[in-house]
Amino acid sequence: MSGKSSVRGLPVEAMSEDEARRELARLAREIAAHDERYYQDDDPEISDAAYDALRARNEAIEARFPALVRADSPGRKVGAAPAGGFEKVRHAAPMLSLDNAFDDEDVREFDARIRRFLGLGAGDVVAMTAEPKIDGLSVSLRYKRGALVMAATRGDGIEGENVTANIRTIKEIPLEILDEEFPDPFEVRGEVFMGHAEFTALNAAQEQGGQKTFANPRNAAAGSLRQLDPAITATRPLRFFAYAWGEAGSLPATTQTGMCEAFKGWGFPVNPLLRRCERVDEMLDAYRDIARARAGLGYDIDGVVYKVDRLDWQQRLGFRSRSPRWAIAHKFPAERAVSILRDIEIQVGRTGALTPVAKLEPVTVGGVVVRNATLHNEDEIARKDLRIGDHVVVQRAGDVIPQIVEVLADRRPAGATPYRFPKTCPVCGSHAVREINPKTGKADVVRRCTGGLICSAQVVERLKHFVSRNAFDIEGLGTRQVELFHEKGVVRSPADIFHLAERIKAKGLAPLEEWEGFGEVSARNLFAAIDERRGVGLDRFIFALGIRHIGETTARLLARTYGSCDVFLSAMHESTDPQSAAHGELVAIDGIGEAAASALAEFFREPHNMAVVEELLQAVRPAPLEAADTQSPLAGKTLVFTGSLERMTRAEAKAKAESLGAKVSGSVSSKTDLVIAGPGAGSKRKKAESLGVRVISEDGWFDLITR
Repeated sequence: MSGKSSVRGLPVEAMSEDEARRELARLAREIAAHDERYYQDDDPEISDAAYDALRARNEAIEARFPALVRADSPGRKVGAAPAGGFEKVRHAAPMLSLDNAFDDEDVREFDARIRRFLGLGAGDVVAMTAEPKIDGLSVSLRYKRGALVMAATRGDGIEGENVTANIRTIKEIPLEILDEEFPDPFEVRGEVFMGHAEFTALNAAQEQGGQKTFANPRNAAAGSLRQLDPAITATRPLRFFAYAWGEAGSLPATTQTGMCEAFKGWGFPVNPLLRRCERVDEMLDAYRDIARARAGLGYDIDGVVYKVDRLDWQQRLGFRSRSPRWAIAHKFPAERAVSILRDIEIQVGRTGALTPVAKLEPVTVGGVVVRNATLHNEDEIARKDLRIGDHVVVQRAGDVIPQIVEVLADRRPAGATPYRFPKTCPVCGSHAVREINPKTGKADVVRRCTGGLICSAQVVERLKHFVSRNAFDIEGLGTRQVELFHEKGVVRSPADIFHLAERIKAKGLAPLEEWEGFGEVSARNLFAAIDERRGVGLDRFIFALGIRHIGETTARLLARTYGSCDVFLSAMHESTDPQSAAHGELVAIDGIGEAAASALAEFFREPHNMAVVEELLQAVRPAPLEAADTQSPLAGKTLVFTGSLERMTRAEAKAKAESLGAKVSGSVSSKTDLVIAGPGAGSKRKKAESLGVRVISEDGWFDLITR
């Protein structure tokens, strides 16, 4: 074998100096790349165990060849450089990482190492704290005179990202400490994380809104904390545990345990499982107790952290280049197994998202039989080069959905071919597309079915949207009734609603008044309500179609621009050609961007959708909107309504404002011209006042619109 051959799998003890030099160079590049994916992109591509193995190999080579330690050695670095988009913050005291222990012997050696360094005997008590290692995002909170003035992520340990505005939205973090004895300055350090239930709810909401879902709670927490808009972070259910400190004007205790008690006294959450241990066996007992409790905690942990309790001993022990000598993380073993990828099944969600699911040879992972694993999206399949028949490593940790973390390429069957992700919906056969973000030019990670009105995977949700308050708003036809009529087979498309009585009869079912939950009066009222909505406004008709990116405001804009339903449909048909004049005119409408124009083109390009629309137009007559009053003093102004309105509903106020040529926004900014504040107005009113935006009462609003 030549000197230039791969040394990737060569045992450290068998390496020559030249082989060690080349392997250290490779490890430095590979670990740096993984650090960037984990700390900056919040999207790791290997498991914690695989990453730890890379670092352990690097450390072993450096220990055998100390003269070869590189300037960019992973052993000298923590995390990765801060990502773009946030101001960089230099930590007053470095935020270091922790060394790892993987078994009981590693923990015993840690204890023995402490004793040797401090010159203690076997009979001396070296008390340690033991607490869960939270799988989240490390942050440092800086307080001056008791007030939170700066919050930063760990970053590379020396420099992090300024996330102060976002941290202020986390309810568990005090914005001010009123204790007169609180040190000045003082940096509280801990972990921002997201619980399992909150993570599940967030992903469900993301999917409902057609947005990217998160792979796990840590990614969700990191992505939420790194939002450039703090208002988005405020909607995310982030939590916090305090466990350490940075720069401190003084310390209120002499032990780690005492410091954690002080944190609690100041109002910071401290993990309730933290305990003090006086012997190694007690530390290992704590580890096993926490491991048993892991599945029921409601949040992710990946090990137990031990720290020397006495602070004077911590100070004597000091630090290595990237970790303290007085602390170590006892990692849990990865819950993983090898299985065979038998198939990839494409599931279509209620928003039309095509989600790939791995169908596996059943295998027990962490005490649970796993048959399916998430594959996230088609890019993930391509990146891992997953092929049917592959042997794959499956991992499951706590309540996290099982996932494929690695392909064993050396065991790939002959003839296995790259997987081709479908370009049509497997349920209805409509086109499935990946939208292009006009700002970045990048394709969305999710491919979506364009046949929303005819796709059986989506139709119930689409029907609910069709009859919703801001669409056709059919009184007496809500979620429960839509589900019932669809289950009975009498409503499969929007047009079926307007032929409900005939459809019931054609199915050979009893008259509606004889159904459970209905009576003669309620049935008669429902049929009357349906007939009443045959003449809705064009804006409601467009919104009811459920086209992606076409909300109420955009639908109203389209209705006002094109005037009549015939003109609108003709323009949409022509605009399916991106080179057409009609497409250019559509994109040129102020308020219509490329994303909305593309979504309209994809919808009206699909023959199935056009058939549904044409069938619907046999039963309804969309009415043109009244032209907006361009001479009104409100024409062209941006308005915000906040608080409770007592003389009209919010929808009525919005409609009135738009009829006067105004634009109604949901948030206050420097571009807002007027805020109408009813009783209970809060943050929006305060923001308007801080920006110098005019604020009037509801009575003032009525005076304005009745002049």
